[in-house]
Amino acid sequence: MRTEKVKVHFMDMELINATNPILVNLIGAGGTGSKVLTGLSEMDYCMKALGHPGMMVRLWDDDVVTQANLGRQKFADSQLGLSKSVVLINNVNRWTGSAWKAETRKFDSSVENVSGGIFISCVDNVEARFQIADVLRGKVKQNRFRNQPRYWMDFGNSRFTGQVILSTVGEISQPQSDIYLTSQNLPFVTDEFGELLRKSETTDDTPSCSLSEALQQQDLYINSTLAQMGCSLLWNLFRNGFTENRGFFLNLKEFGTQALKV
Repeated sequence: MRTEKVKVHFMDMELINATNPILVNLIGAGGTGSKVLTGLSEMDYCMKALGHPGMMVRLWDDDVVTQANLGRQKFADSQLGLSKSVVLINNVNRWTGSAWKAETRKFDSSVENVSGGIFISCVDNVEARFQIADVLRGKVKQNRFRNQPRYWMDFGNSRFTGQVILSTVGEISQPQSDIYLTSQNLPFVTDEFGELLRKSETTDDTPSCSLSEALQQQDLYINSTLAQMGCSLLWNLFRNGFTENRGFFLNLKEFGTQALKV
């Protein structure tokens, strides 16, 4: 009896067998980004314990801490008015002894000469995703070099729902397999779901002035749930070397999750 092969994606071996810390660009330090940063610091510690050189993270955000951020995000009253990226990176560096970097500006089409093996976006508007896609697409045309972008993981959510989607930046060479059907390309979220992203974009981007207003836009645990599950996807990709799933859709109100297969 013939069985259909499971479709998988094998991770870039240069990331698994890295000799130096992997450069990771985390874009957005808000509700989701601040929680993803914590997940990355935990992952980095465990990777090093297992003999991997770990990660070097650069956090991008041009925003400052406001009253509406307290409670939902990892900020304290004493940090009001300070740069989000600087506060969060300082917290992680003090806690872990790392030397991760903060960028107090937006990651957009004006950014030049940025490198990194993994890009993670936790942004709250559609246009920012398309600009990230343009930057990464431009990197594919360049000659292959160390710390060239290999993956883009995008986090997005509304009040009770969200998704995480993993994409490859260009094609990732895959090993020969008699067991699996391999995929060397995982499409960008902007290519696969671009029309839906455009339709879902709202015209009101006024910042919340209070925590109660913020909770009307995003429920308390949607960001942290997405962050934990998204980091789990990345962690298992490193641990197992391949994945059958390239993301998921989450409905926290109904406690439902749907995997997005390779």
